[in-house]
Amino acid sequence: MDLFSAASEYDPNTNLLPVDGTVLYYGKIMDYAEAEFYYHRLLESIEWKNDEAVIFGKLIITKRKVAWYGDSNFKYSYSNTTKEALAWTSELRELKLLTEQITGETYNSCLLNLYHNGDEGMAWHSDGEKDLKKNGAIASLSFGAQRKFAFKHKTTKETVSLILEQGSLLVMKGTTQTHWLHRLPPSKKINKPRINLTFRTIVI
Repeated sequence: MDLFSAASEYDPNTNLLPVDGTVLYYGKIMDYAEAEFYYHRLLESIEWKNDEAVIFGKLIITKRKVAWYGDSNFKYSYSNTTKEALAWTSELRELKLLTEQITGETYNSCLLNLYHNGDEGMAWHSDGEKDLKKNGAIASLSFGAQRKFAFKHKTTKETVSLILEQGSLLVMKGTTQTHWLHRLPPSKKINKPRINLTFRTIVI
């Protein structure tokens, strides 16, 4: 099921998933100028590094860049690698507070992704690492290029997809990570970078 309507048509109280989880899309939560300000500040101020993964014992370096920030130097392990959180920047604190106010949730960390163009994406996966709060909310803020985002049920293979706009907010919570995969598919039509902030809760 494709949900390609304008963001204004989305109701943030309506679950986009038919079963086994909750995904809410708030659409744009800031105007164009504010979204552009954060987009450029994040490009300049975040300590971006190429992501690493160990797959079948081999170290893989991705073109996509990442960064990990949090309330303290939390460690977060995925793809057989471990990251230690950096201290919040002023912009990340502002965006964290805004996200918490809108979603009614609290977060203590943020994983950021920088996709330089549409050639870079993310394969099907779920965020079910043991470091994360089980069934906790994950809030995704998008800046830069609009990109398609998709979900696939692990059992039925049913799919749901939508376009994430500049300055938009999506939240995954409940049993979403248990029953659904998600991905950012590549696209030859995209030639502008996209920055994605995923606010999370690490279990202390």
